[in-house]
Amino acid sequence: MDKRITLDMPVSGTTTAARPRFKLKNIFGRDWKIAYLFVLPMVVLMAGLIFWPFISAILMSMTTFNFNTGDTVQVGLRNYQRLYTNSDYLLSLSNTINFTFWSLSIKFVTGMTIAMILHSKLPWRNLMSAIMLLPWIVPEIVTALAWKSIYDPLFGGLNPILQGAGLIDKPLGWLSDSNLALGSVIAVNVWKGIPFFTLLLLAGLKAIDTELYESAEVDGANAVQRFRYITLPGMRYVILVVLLLSFISTFNQFGLIFLMTGGGPSGATRLYSILAYEKAIGSLQYGPGSAIALSVAPLMAFLIYLLSKYMRHDERAAGVQKPGLGIGKFFGRLFSFVLDIFFWPFDMLNRGIEVLGRSLRKRMTGSVEKPVFKPQGRERMGIGIRILILLPIMVFVLFPFYWVLITSFKTTSQISQRQSIFWPSPPTLNQYQELIFGSPFLVWLGNSILVAALSTVISVAIAALAAYALTRLKFLGAGLLTTAILITYLLPGTLIFIPLYQTLSDLGLINSYGALLTTYPTFLVPFATWVLIGYFRSIPVELEEAAMIDGASRLYAFIRITLPLAAPALLSVALFAFTNAWNEFLFAFVFITSESLRTLPIGLQSMVVGDILPWGELMAASLLTAIPVAILYMYAQRFLVGGLTVGAVKG
Repeated sequence: MDKRITLDMPVSGTTTAARPRFKLKNIFGRDWKIAYLFVLPMVVLMAGLIFWPFISAILMSMTTFNFNTGDTVQVGLRNYQRLYTNSDYLLSLSNTINFTFWSLSIKFVTGMTIAMILHSKLPWRNLMSAIMLLPWIVPEIVTALAWKSIYDPLFGGLNPILQGAGLIDKPLGWLSDSNLALGSVIAVNVWKGIPFFTLLLLAGLKAIDTELYESAEVDGANAVQRFRYITLPGMRYVILVVLLLSFISTFNQFGLIFLMTGGGPSGATRLYSILAYEKAIGSLQYGPGSAIALSVAPLMAFLIYLLSKYMRHDERAAGVQKPGLGIGKFFGRLFSFVLDIFFWPFDMLNRGIEVLGRSLRKRMTGSVEKPVFKPQGRERMGIGIRILILLPIMVFVLFPFYWVLITSFKTTSQISQRQSIFWPSPPTLNQYQELIFGSPFLVWLGNSILVAALSTVISVAIAALAAYALTRLKFLGAGLLTTAILITYLLPGTLIFIPLYQTLSDLGLINSYGALLTTYPTFLVPFATWVLIGYFRSIPVELEEAAMIDGASRLYAFIRITLPLAAPALLSVALFAFTNAWNEFLFAFVFITSESLRTLPIGLQSMVVGDILPWGELMAASLLTAIPVAILYMYAQRFLVGGLTVGAVKG
């Protein structure tokens, strides 16, 4: 009787059955079941197409292919050892360092100058801001072709301008002269990167309290001192993030340089990424090619660590300011001392100008304190000076667009005979007719639309699920996954395209839509997830909790409550993902060989055969390629800007 009661007792059975569930919840977190389902696509993507290829690249870099026997031989670290005695590698590394240093320096100074001007009182400020952002939305292939046409020594527009101004006496080969080529491509990278710096630095300036400037001015601080002791400290978080992000992107540049020079002439513009491609894909030496790509991995790891440290802590929102850029009091003071030395000449120059100004005021008005001009006059003079500074930069930004437009409406004879260089006379649609009816342009256009649209849908869906789980659900590994997402967001494609090529070859996906649809999410999903995390955190969790109290499931709350509220963020990341997939060059160039499967960037690149460049058709194609992105940008400019300046950094 006692045994039967003991065996059939429901309470004991319930307690025994509940213990495992209780333990699993304690170990894996309260929401582990649904959370792991939400993040599963992201984990599969990261593990299979990012981290495993990266590990494969490391293993591959320790091998070499013996063409005599057809075997792959293990060589340990010999590939890395050979790099430091290889003249091609040392030259490419030197080119990469020079390219990065000068590009970053010029972009920062120019971007800060533009941001400070646009932050001040200025007529048509919104229009000027929109113009300054134009290079950012232009596809990389369009940028490369436009500037290659401008630089052309025979048919380009730069030489006639400089000859007319008396700056040069004969046409120069800007991309064919080894002394000019690197500087020429640096100028193009600066043109392309100015909007990024302007956008984020302008956002940083807006976050500084204007009362600080007013108080400093009352205390007698001049313009240089206000910039040194208020602007720079107030923007140090933004400046550090912008410089690190741009450094990673610039240091690993591939498409722009490859399209313009192919690494020539005589290796003058061959960056390490181009050399890695030539070794691995061009010469089928996957081991040495991987070693070249991974030789910069320690530097990238350090930069990614710094970025993850700052991007995961929104100091501006929390009101926390870490001294010395977070690298210790000693280094902070050392950095401050270096800044003081750097700004000392500018401070002295400013003081000299002030003394000269007081002398002129005394001579013209009889009093040092009495101003020469009335307040309205001084304000107009200030606006005029700012416009004069901004004007040459605007010409630099707009001229490539003008050149593409007028060249696309010229006949081939007008271009070749250099008739009416800066205006089509008469305008014609012949180039557009030849492009549409005489080339596979429409096929490339259809491929780009298909790949970009499907990649966007896949990427946004995976990112939305993962971002929601990381912001709303409690589960084991959430912090680690968040860090991994940030790392993959920052990981350059140049480090994994070689093992990805081999992986896709093994799967039989090379030269198919599947190759692009599989690999494009590797760089679209991490960014989209990072942005959505920032937006989901801003949505009140009480709305979902109220729905679940009324009986709604977690999935129902996600679909019917959170997603509609996050519609602006979803639109932002969708547009960003579409434009990035539309513009992508490296993966499409490496993974697609069939003409019928080429996307627009690869199709346009294939129109250049040796030294034969159909400039009219290329410019017409460039214009048609940029139009869809421009329309998307015009339609949702505020969403793209909001997503980049808020979610991408705040998340």
